[in-house]
Amino acid sequence: MDKTERPNLGISPGSPIYVGERDPTETALSIIGYDISQAWLKSADTVDELLAHRNPSGITWINVNGLKDSAVITRLTELYGIHPLTVEDILDTGQRPKVEEFDDYLFFIFKYLHLQGKELISEQISMVFTKNTVITFQEMAGDPFSGIRRRILNNGGRVRKLGADYLAYGILDSVVDAYFLVLDELGARIEEFEDRAMDEKDESFMPDIQRTKQELLKIRRIVWPLRESLSLLPQLSPAFIHEELGPFIKDLHDNAIQVAETLDTYRELIAGVMEVNLSAVSNRMNQVMKVLTIISTLFIPLTFIVGVYGMNFVFMPELRHPYAYPITWAVMILIALGMLIFFKHRHWF
Repeated sequence: MDKTERPNLGISPGSPIYVGERDPTETALSIIGYDISQAWLKSADTVDELLAHRNPSGITWINVNGLKDSAVITRLTELYGIHPLTVEDILDTGQRPKVEEFDDYLFFIFKYLHLQGKELISEQISMVFTKNTVITFQEMAGDPFSGIRRRILNNGGRVRKLGADYLAYGILDSVVDAYFLVLDELGARIEEFEDRAMDEKDESFMPDIQRTKQELLKIRRIVWPLRESLSLLPQLSPAFIHEELGPFIKDLHDNAIQVAETLDTYRELIAGVMEVNLSAVSNRMNQVMKVLTIISTLFIPLTFIVGVYGMNFVFMPELRHPYAYPITWAVMILIALGMLIFFKHRHWF
C-alpha cells in the first residue's frame, strides 16, 4: 500500500486520538505515518501486518508495546538491520541511559518515570531512529506518549513539518517533562515532611522520608547518565541530528541539568528535615533525661539517710529518741525542698 492508497483520517483539533483505530495500549504494535499534509495511525498484532502501513516518503513511528514477545522484537529488528548487541540492550531492562551511534541508526536507552500512588515506577524505553523512521520499545504496556501522538494526528506544533530527529527529540522531551511532574510531587511531599518533622509521635515519619530519599537517589542514577547522553547529541552525525535541531537539543539538555540540580536541592532538604527531626527527638529525650536526673538527684541524700538508719546496730542513740522518726522525715523533706529551690535558682528546670 503506497501513500496515495492510505485513507486520510481527517482528524481535526479536539477530536479523539484514536479515530477508527484500536488504542495502541491494547495492541502489541502500533505505527504512525505522517508528512506535512496528512497523518494516520494503525495498530497491529504482527510485524508483517504493521509494515504494510509504513510511510516510504514521510516519517514512520513504530511502537512496540511491552517486551514479552521477543519474537516480534527479533523480527522487527532484523528487518531494520539493527545490531544484535542493540537487541540485547533492548531486552535487558537493567540498562543505564545512554546513546550509541551506528552506521545506519542512533540508539537511545532512557527511563520513563511516573508515580503510581506513592510508589515510583521506572520504565525502560529504548529508541532506534534512522533518517525517516523512529522505533520505540516500551518495557511496560501503556501509552506515555499520547501527547505526541495527538500533536502528530492533529497537526499541532512543528512535529509534522520536521524530520525523524525532531520526533525523537519530542519523545525525549516528554520523558524529561515527566521527571518534572515526579519532582513536583516529591517536592510537595518534602514540604509535608517539614511540617511533620517536629512531631516526635509520628512513627511513620522516618520510614516515609527514608523511602523518599531512596527514590531521589534512584532518580539521580537515571538523570545523570541521561544528561551526559544529551550532551553528546550535538557531536553525532549530522545525517541523524540536523543543525536546525541544535537549539531544541540545548534546551532539552538544560532541562536535564535543571532536573539534576533540583534533585540535589531536594536531597539537601531531605537531609535538613531529617536533622530537624533528630534534633526534636534529641531535645525531647533531653527533657525526659533532665526530669529523671532531677528525681534521681533528689533521692540520693534521702536514700543515704534511710540507708544509714536502716543498719541494724544496737548502739545508735537516735533510734531510741522519742521523736527520731518525725525528725528524720522533717530532715529529708527539708533536704528535698532545699535541692528543688537550688535547681530552680540555677534554671535547671
